[in-house]
Amino acid sequence: SGGQAMESLVADGLLAGVLDITTTELADELVGGVLSAGPDRLTAAARCGVPQVVSVGALDMVNFHARATVPEKFAARSFYQHNASVTLMRTTPEENRELGRELGRKVSASRGPAAIMLPTQGVSAIDRDGAPFDDPAARRALFAGVRETSGSIEVIEIDGHINDAEFAEAAAGKLLELMGQVSAASKPR
Repeated sequence: SGGQAMESLVADGLLAGVLDITTTELADELVGGVLSAGPDRLTAAARCGVPQVVSVGALDMVNFHARATVPEKFAARSFYQHNASVTLMRTTPEENRELGRELGRKVSASRGPAAIMLPTQGVSAIDRDGAPFDDPAARRALFAGVRETSGSIEVIEIDGHINDAEFAEAAAGKLLELMGQVSAASKPR
């Protein structure tokens, strides 16, 4: 519901900028998890020209309810039991490449300023060195997919983890920069 709510707020003209760090609903839409925000996720800011900074937060996982609710076709996959009601499934390198392509396509359609930020050391709390979903090959595939379809959109790699303060500060700083471009362009001359 979070992604759908944000898309609605953007479409209604209520946001001046979007810092869209956690795009996990894209994985659920692609693979069949329970938290999809639908095919229009990540389209409102691009369509409306709202400045946006987008990242790949939690694209390492597909969300399901209790373990018993996971479809049998996924039985051989890697899982992380977050709690009794939430089971997370690791996305594959192939799924990550497609997720990156989808994210890049959607952001590259932006009518306003946009950037994509990629954290090289992990995209979720359980995707980091030694953590249950650590998979450098999947991250590389995700980032390659982004670059394949991002067109002229700036893609910024940050040598850090998505949950690091430095990543947050860089993303917020980039959004303020992009919003400043719009503000400067709209001032009377």
